[in-house]
Amino acid sequence: MATWGLIVEMTVGTGERKHVEASVLGHVEGSREQALAELAEWIGRYTPEHPRSPKRSRIFRTADGFLLVIDGAWQSFSSRFTVAELVKDSAAPPPEPQPTPVPAPEDTAAPTATPPAAPPEDAAPAPSGPTVDRYEDGVPVKPAWLGRTDLP
Repeated sequence: MATWGLIVEMTVGTGERKHVEASVLGHVEGSREQALAELAEWIGRYTPEHPRSPKRSRIFRTADGFLLVIDGAWQSFSSRFTVAELVKDSAAPPPEPQPTPVPAPEDTAAPTATPPAAPPEDAAPAPSGPTVDRYEDGVPVKPAWLGRTDLP
């Protein structure tokens, strides 16, 4: 199933500082038609920063979304609403872990010999030197570095 981004590109600023900025309104999991329907709902709730005194507002449907043009007292401002498929997200949350499949029970008609269990790979090797006094939680009573003469 595809993930669709609901994107708005809006005119911000005025005069010589007027420019377009884009932002993601949200994401929709599903079909492109579902994403377009969600985007249409966003337009009804959208209130642009400019113009402060709108005179006329028009919404146009395009192939990928909608174009909102608002005429102000002196200038026109536009907001383009687009549906785009999300291809890559560098900050996406990690995927949910998939459950491991349970193996089917084997035929128990013929008993098989069980090999002896090997020690775990991460198990510490048995100490070959003198035994060390330890607390109940396994921490040595005397640190190994205490009393060493080769340390500064």
